[in-house]
Amino acid sequence: MRVTVSLVLGSLLVAPSAQAGELSLNVELPRINAAEYHRPYVAVWVEGADGKAAADLAVWYQDKDTKEGHGTKWLPDLRQWWRKSGRTLKVPVDGVTGPTRPAGKHALNFDEKHPALAKLPPGQYTLVVEAAREVGGRELLKIPFEWKGKPSTGSAQGKTELGKVSLSAKP
Repeated sequence: MRVTVSLVLGSLLVAPSAQAGELSLNVELPRINAAEYHRPYVAVWVEGADGKAAADLAVWYQDKDTKEGHGTKWLPDLRQWWRKSGRTLKVPVDGVTGPTRPAGKHALNFDEKHPALAKLPPGQYTLVVEAAREVGGRELLKIPFEWKGKPSTGSAQGKTELGKVSLSAKP
C-alpha cells in the first residue's frame, strides 16, 4: 500500500515539469573590425504561422543617450521587428529589454512562465533574430520550431552582424 501511494505522489510531482515548455538559444555577435564600431541593437521574437509577432523575447538597445548610442532612436532600424511589434511596444519592458551586448556568444533561456510565452498556444512557430548596427549593417535569421510539441532544434548562420544562432525547444 505504501509503495503505491509513493509512486502515485512521485508521478504527480514529476508530471508538471515534464509538461513545462522551454526555449534555449545561443546568439553569437561576431567581432567586427571597424574604425567606428557600435554594438548592435538586437531583437529576438517568435512569429506564428501567419507571420505575425506572437511573443517578444529580447530587445537589446542603448536605453540612454551615451557615447555608445542614442537611446531608442535606432530601434526602427530593426526593420522587421519594428513593423511587426516594436512600434506598438512601450520600452523599456521588464524581462524583455536590456542593454546592448558585446561581441561573443550569449545564452538565453525562456520557460513557459515567461510573460510572452505563457499565453502562447502549442503549435508551429519561427524564432526570429534581427540585428542592426549604427554605421554598420542589418541582418535577420529565422529558425522554425514546435512549441510544446515534439522537442526540436535548429540553427542558422549569419554572415555579417550575426554569427551562429541555435535554438532548442523542449515540451
